[in-house]
This record gives sequence, structure tokens and C-alpha cells, in this order.
Amino acid sequence: MAKQPGSTSKIWPVLLAGGTGTRLWPMSRGLFPKQFMALVSSESMLAETAQRLSGDGFNAPIAIVNDEHRFIAGEQLRDAGTPAEAIVLEPVGRNTAPAAAIAALMVIERDPEGVMLLAPADHVIADRNAFSRAVQTALPAAREGHMVTFGIKPLRAETGYGYIERGEAITGQKGCYDFVRFTEKPDSETAGTYLASGRHFWNSGIFLMRAQSLIEEMERHQPAVLKAARTALSSATRDLDFTRLDAKAFGASPNISIDYAVMEKTDKGVIVPTDMGWSDVGSWAALWEISKKDAEGNVLRGDVMVRDVTGAYVRSEKPMVAVLGLDNVVVVATDDVVLVASKDAAQDVKTVVEKLSRDGRPEPVAHTTVFRPWGTYRSVDDGKNFQVKRITVNPGGRLSLQKHAKRAEHWVVVGGIATVTCDGKEQQVKVNESVYIPIGTAHRLENKTKEPLYLIEVQSGAYLGEDDIERLEDAYGRD
Repeated sequence: MAKQPGSTSKIWPVLLAGGTGTRLWPMSRGLFPKQFMALVSSESMLAETAQRLSGDGFNAPIAIVNDEHRFIAGEQLRDAGTPAEAIVLEPVGRNTAPAAAIAALMVIERDPEGVMLLAPADHVIADRNAFSRAVQTALPAAREGHMVTFGIKPLRAETGYGYIERGEAITGQKGCYDFVRFTEKPDSETAGTYLASGRHFWNSGIFLMRAQSLIEEMERHQPAVLKAARTALSSATRDLDFTRLDAKAFGASPNISIDYAVMEKTDKGVIVPTDMGWSDVGSWAALWEISKKDAEGNVLRGDVMVRDVTGAYVRSEKPMVAVLGLDNVVVVATDDVVLVASKDAAQDVKTVVEKLSRDGRPEPVAHTTVFRPWGTYRSVDDGKNFQVKRITVNPGGRLSLQKHAKRAEHWVVVGGIATVTCDGKEQQVKVNESVYIPIGTAHRLENKTKEPLYLIEVQSGAYLGEDDIERLEDAYGRD
């Protein structure tokens, strides 16, 4: 993209999409966290964020994502009609300050005077017009070198959010105020005082600033973060459509948020108060709060039935779920996990995920359906020395040329036409036909048609882990 220098250049959206979203488990998991899910509408949260930051006045977005999510992010941004200017791959999570520094350096390369809008990709903003007005209010201040944060008018004495105290109005910048201090997640008594004051606002985590302003403040307050970002970006490599940061350099960065790293320390900070229907969707209780409810105050999604239930969030992604005689509960069922909790305990879901992770269980990491750049696979059944999966290959999808040291595979096509390469020989396999892949044989599965391909895979052998794959050739740049 050509440079767009000058104070009137378009805003550069930066989509921060590297989180894991453990508080919305079991739907949100390590390989498919909440920013890629359609929790509130028919669009994923990433797609909604990108669309909100598109159109007149915006450049194509820069997306910062976890390396494992690169293909999901790329596909969702294309499907949303908002293809990225760049998709940057974080080799390890280091919070928002290093990601913001990387984005700022990239913006400066393209537009030395560029203004960037840092936006988490897993937030909900119900009133887009109010959001647009807030951005336009903040833009003149940002172009003059201020670092603007958007403060949300509090609706209750919330202890799960950080707060920003508003100071005096800034002369010549209508709607902009100095901010006095950040306060991270106060106790309930303090939160009540903040709610009554009229001067305190929830910290949205959304920031508007010149990229150069952030770099200057990083040099003053967080030189170690900036040094790691510069090295990680200068040593980055291109991987298909992705910018892959140097793992060693990026990993050396302090693990710190932009709030703590810069915004609490800068003398350039400005707050623009706004009421735009914002939520960070940080728990099932928060999702219940922003969702449309029935006459009993229930939010019901999927194949569910309730009786004598009030104030509940009940969701099923697979089995039929019945809930009787309970109030203010969260019930979420996937095809491998059922979560039941009081809404008051919804913030504690993260502790369950941490315990499962320590125990080495797969449920915090993957759904039974796993997304790949060529399609999906879903575990159907397993037992000693066997495993059954349903495989979907998208039109034009092509798995790697690979072989397995410890398992054989038997493929049965149930929809579409498969092109199978086995031991150097290519053949078409149609519905109700099958093919056998012996242990150690080089093979590839492709869908050369314009329709999805569906097949059942039966694996058999002494070891059936996903790491028993030796890729000989891969169209997606995977090892």
C-alpha cells in the first residue's frame, strides 16, 4: 500500500486478536478462542471489529494474532470483506504493549504521521454510531500528539473492570479531558464510590494515537519493550500472507499491557467519555447481560428447554439440554463438555481451565472439531489402537504430502470427490468408495472440485497422536 503522509491520512486500525478467552470456556478454547466465534451475532467478533473499523477514513487493518490462529484470522477477515494490510504472528503471548509497539513501527513504515486505533478483537460495541462519533471527537487530539483512551460510562459498581478518573476539559479539544489516574479492578466499596462520582469511567482498552507518539513514550517508559519489538520486526520473515516475528527477540520482551507500560505513565493522556454499548464479554454473565432475553430474563441458544427458570444463560452447541427450577445460572454444553455455574461464579471459569491444563487434559485447548487451513476434522470415536474422524476438505483444499510412522489410515468418501495420492499414484475416490493408506506410505488428500468433500477416516496403530505427521510438502508453509 502506498504511503499516505500528512495530518489528514486515514486511520490505521490495529486488531489485537492474540488472546485465549479462557473465561468463556468451554466454547472458547486455545485453538479457537472467543474472538473467532459468533457469540452475539452471525459474525465472529473479529469480523465485527474489522467491519466497525473499515470504510471511509480507515486503511486496511493490521491484525496481531497468535501463530496457531493465523489461517482462521486470515479467512475470517477475507470473508468479512476486510482483508488485512498485514497479519502479524506472535510466537508467544506478551500482552498488549509489545503488540502495540510492533504495530506502531509498521504504521510508521507506511505513514510516518499515521494515527492508529488499537482495538481488542473480542469486544462488543452495540452502538456503532456512538463509537464513530467518539473516534471523530478523539481524532484531532490524537493528531496533535495526545494519546487517547475511550472511557465507558459505568452502568453499575463493576469490580471486574479497570477505571479511569476524568480530569479537566482540554482547551480547544471538545469532548476531551485530561485523565487523572487508572485504577485496576477495585473492590466493591470503591467501585460504588466511583459509580457515584460521575468522574470515573470503565477502561475500554481501546486507544487512538499517532504511532510516533507511542514510540516516543515507549522510549521514555518502556525501552526494553521497544527494543524487543524493533528486533523482532527487523528479523521477521514472510510466511505466505503473514509476518512471522522473530521468536527469540519477541520472547525477550517484558509481558506487560499498554495500560501499565505507557498510559499510566504518560503526560500526553486524554480520555474521551462515551456510551456506546461496550462490553469486553469477559464472562458468561457479561454475555447474558448484553444478549436479548425472554420474559423470564433467560437467554436461550440452541436445542434447550427450561421450566421454572429465571435469569439464566442456557446454550447448547450439540445435545438437547433441559434445565428445571434454577435461577441465575449459566449452562453451556458442547459435544464434549457441560458447564454449570451460578452467574456470580462465572468469572471463576478461568480457574477450572487452569486446573484442566495442569492435569494435561485436551478440553482447554481443542474442540472435537479442529480447524485447519484446508478445512476441518472432527473426532467421532476412539478406543485402544483406533480413532475415527470426520474430515471436511474445502473446495480447492489440499492437505500436505505426508506419512505416518505409527498408524495406518482408511478413508471412506461420503460426499464429494477426493483426489488421493498414495505412494506416488493419483486416483479419484467417489462416494461409497474407499482407499487404504499403509503405515509409512507418502500420501496426500485433495479436493479439486467446487463442492466440499466429506469423508470418514479410520486410524489404526500403536500411536495416534497428531505429532505423528512427517510433512514432505505443504502448501501452507507448515513444518
